[in-house]
Amino acid sequence: MALGGRILRSQIDMEHFDKQVVVLVGGVGGAKLAHGLAQILPSSQLTVIVNTGDDFWHYGLRVCPDLDTVMYTLAGVVDKRNGWGVADDTRAMLGALRRYGEQPWFGLGDQDIATHLLRSLALRSGERLTTITERLTKSLGILHRILPMTDEPVATMIDTIEQGELEFQEYFVRYRWQPRVRAIRYAGADDAYVTPEVETALRAADVILLGPSNPWLSVAPIFAVPGLRDLLVERADVPRVALTPIVAGQALKGPAAKIMAELGHEVSARTVAAFYGDAINGFVYDERDADLRFAEVEKSSTLHTLSCDTIMNDDDSRAVLARRMLEWLLTWDTLPVQVMP
Repeated sequence: MALGGRILRSQIDMEHFDKQVVVLVGGVGGAKLAHGLAQILPSSQLTVIVNTGDDFWHYGLRVCPDLDTVMYTLAGVVDKRNGWGVADDTRAMLGALRRYGEQPWFGLGDQDIATHLLRSLALRSGERLTTITERLTKSLGILHRILPMTDEPVATMIDTIEQGELEFQEYFVRYRWQPRVRAIRYAGADDAYVTPEVETALRAADVILLGPSNPWLSVAPIFAVPGLRDLLVERADVPRVALTPIVAGQALKGPAAKIMAELGHEVSARTVAAFYGDAINGFVYDERDADLRFAEVEKSSTLHTLSCDTIMNDDDSRAVLARRMLEWLLTWDTLPVQVMP
């Protein structure tokens, strides 16, 4: 059952929260926030826009890791230990590949392959990734709308010191994100476009959130789609709030802190806020960084900030954080701000 049968909508005064919420996410952290919001908000009030820079072809199948992680999480079928893949999945196909002398390095589960197979067949027939994703999510009982950031292929490419330029999944999975990063580019982004569904969602949004996703690996590919970041900047009339993936100088999951340091940045929530710049007017950071100040962030505007517990260890804590953010947004017009130079 979608959301694992959990609906916590009654724990927030929904009569006073009738806003359209759009959240941009990538990775496991982004999927957790999307799940927390989906436990609170009805399907008519939440749209999830997902990074597709991680997507790649593997054994003839189009694999969309971030889309699938969000989809499996909202459907309540995700492997909770890993945060990705299908719970209790088997890998008989990978074992069969090894009989043929293959050395598979990407963990495709047998149930997971069904998703990639159907997606690949539909793509080869000319169908848009947006409509394919809509059909797959509905089949899994997901009512909330999940949209890819674009229908065109965009590939996050990692230039490393030890291995040269790598496709994202090679860097992240095959080499376990150990090579040192020199630069990152988003191949194909110049030819991508904002889909009508994404543009409509952003223009209609009363609230725009950005998940606790890796800024360079999960959010920058979304911003690389021509015109998409501009749509956020244009919405100066609504809360545009990012949630940090960095807590007390550490990444909650994955290589965000490592990449931040390798690219020459301070590893802190302040760097995340600076990365977003004028794309946001609100920022949520962890209570463990409560003394952190954002006066150094180079912005010519003001920034609403909220410090709270941002750690999402289980379904309940995801809903608690989502509810805390939504309740905070109800007081948006009365909030004090930190003035940026």
